[in-house]
Amino acid sequence: MRVRAGTAWRGSATVVVLLLGGALTACSGAAREGASTVRAAGATGAAVRSGGTIGAQGSVCELPVTFDIAEDWKAEAVDPAAAGDSPTGKEVADALLRQGPVTAVCEVDAKPAGNIGFLRVFTGSPHAGDASTALQAFVAAEEGVSGETYRSFTTGGLEGVEVEYLRTSEFLDETKKERALAVGTAQGPVVLHLGGMDTEEHEQILPAYELARRTLRGA
Repeated sequence: MRVRAGTAWRGSATVVVLLLGGALTACSGAAREGASTVRAAGATGAAVRSGGTIGAQGSVCELPVTFDIAEDWKAEAVDPAAAGDSPTGKEVADALLRQGPVTAVCEVDAKPAGNIGFLRVFTGSPHAGDASTALQAFVAAEEGVSGETYRSFTTGGLEGVEVEYLRTSEFLDETKKERALAVGTAQGPVVLHLGGMDTEEHEQILPAYELARRTLRGA
């Protein structure tokens, strides 16, 4: 299944990807069978059921960590190699997938659950620094960011850092809330980012992000 970058990624790169006819692809699959009944309460007071765990070997997205995704959300692995061998394809793929010291490797789509937004997973090499360094560099690579608030957290034996911030898009001429977190692993830092079409949509899908944060474990 192809990742339709026109709605998934930001800025003017959308036009480039559409002209390339969808250079990026994803390998789809189901999350682990036997979804658990874990529930997470978000800032909106809503609750979300777990739809299974991703990250382990053999799952749709093999990662240095595992975590639960919300019920009906769909996980897909991002395949950078799908851009092909042309220099243009590789440049576009790198521009779309890389942010600061980390690269997108998996995205979890909220559309099957009735929302518009993604929980994206980025990974970096051990040389990318610790969780705090990687997260600050990740945010610094984003355009139009303001009001960053950082805080530390611990989950599943992992030490992490989380940030909430505002992002103003020149392309859409609006400001919205976004969140991201990073944890350190032996393979390098892992960043989870939650966007959303706008702040209202972001708040609606926030419980899915909080479920992922609460269930994060080393793979």
